[in-house]
Amino acid sequence: MHADTTTQPGTTAGLRRVLIVLCTTEIISWGVLYYAFPVLLPTISTRTGWSLAAITAGFSASQIVAGLVGIPVGKLLDRHGPRAIMTTGSVVAVLALVALAGARSLAWFIAAWLLAGVAMAGVFYAPAFAALTRWYGPRRVSALTALTLVAGLASTVFAPLTAVLNDQLDWRDTYLVLAGFLAVTTIPLHLLGLRLPWPPIEHEAAHAPSAVARSRPFLVLVVAMSLAAFSVYAVVINLVPLLTERGMTTSAAAIALGLGGVGQVLGRLGYARLAARTSVRTRTLLILLASALATTLLGVVPGPALLLIAGSVLAGVSRGIFTLVQATAITDRWGAVHYGQLNGLLIAPVMLTAAIAPWAGSALAAWLGGFPAVFVVLGLVGVLAAALSTASVPGMEVARAEV
Repeated sequence: MHADTTTQPGTTAGLRRVLIVLCTTEIISWGVLYYAFPVLLPTISTRTGWSLAAITAGFSASQIVAGLVGIPVGKLLDRHGPRAIMTTGSVVAVLALVALAGARSLAWFIAAWLLAGVAMAGVFYAPAFAALTRWYGPRRVSALTALTLVAGLASTVFAPLTAVLNDQLDWRDTYLVLAGFLAVTTIPLHLLGLRLPWPPIEHEAAHAPSAVARSRPFLVLVVAMSLAAFSVYAVVINLVPLLTERGMTTSAAAIALGLGGVGQVLGRLGYARLAARTSVRTRTLLILLASALATTLLGVVPGPALLLIAGSVLAGVSRGIFTLVQATAITDRWGAVHYGQLNGLLIAPVMLTAAIAPWAGSALAAWLGGFPAVFVVLGLVGVLAAALSTASVPGMEVARAEV
């Protein structure tokens, strides 16, 4: 019998506080470190003279660094919990944003993004997922759903906020204001709000993480999730070019992308019911196939605009659920004993493929003669990911650890 790390008597208020803290800090961290960038990108290029490609390369490099740093961070999370890691991550994030604001050369600018990548490993979803997975135990799905629902609003809040700041200030001052806001909110919230005792786990050796990481199901899971992430995130970044190529105006295409974000939230609302009624193999297959289908439809359906918008919403629904499928992939198969470490190993290649997806989509469009063909290829990649996912569930010889 494994340790029940759900909650101890009297800690319901503590668990609620932790969830509120993480919902708040995730929406701020994602908004400032991730979603402010595409808003400021054109201004940065215009004011500095640096190319859009070079500036974006620095941002993409931050995602790769975040994935790589996430591996040792995962080990530390398993042993010590999220408080020190997420507080430190917030401090590093502030330093990185100040460095971005002060960058006078492209090399300095890219170096600042590399530092931001280190911060992302400490403040983005992975450590928050690890915290809620251990603290909430069997009730983790509802907590993870709540977290991703709120954090999913980061672009809704911070994209227009950044635009307003950028209209009133230089991009450098905008980043300084955002850095200050991050500092006065996330640092104290992580330091003071994540003080729950880190639950001990009995039978730590139930599944040695090194053995799991070398197992065929885990390796297949890594490949399947990486391919799925490549398809999903290439769709997000390249949707507007596709829709404008189909004849929609840029503003209409942007609205379609925004409605996809609404679909993302709706998809997450239904995940708990889906998880209760399906096996991990079935729901992973269904979600990845749904995402592949929506992507392919966007590639083959020429119009009308309403049908293309519906396709964007469907893609958003599957994308929203994919986030939760990914968040629960480790616990659904191997339990929560070594969640931080194993999830770190899973997230690193997923973030790598997500980082190269925007560039790859544009490069494929040039090679294939347009974005419709790109979306068909991305749909086929999604089908391959779905097929591989059926072999990612360990057999009875590696039974799931109930924690």
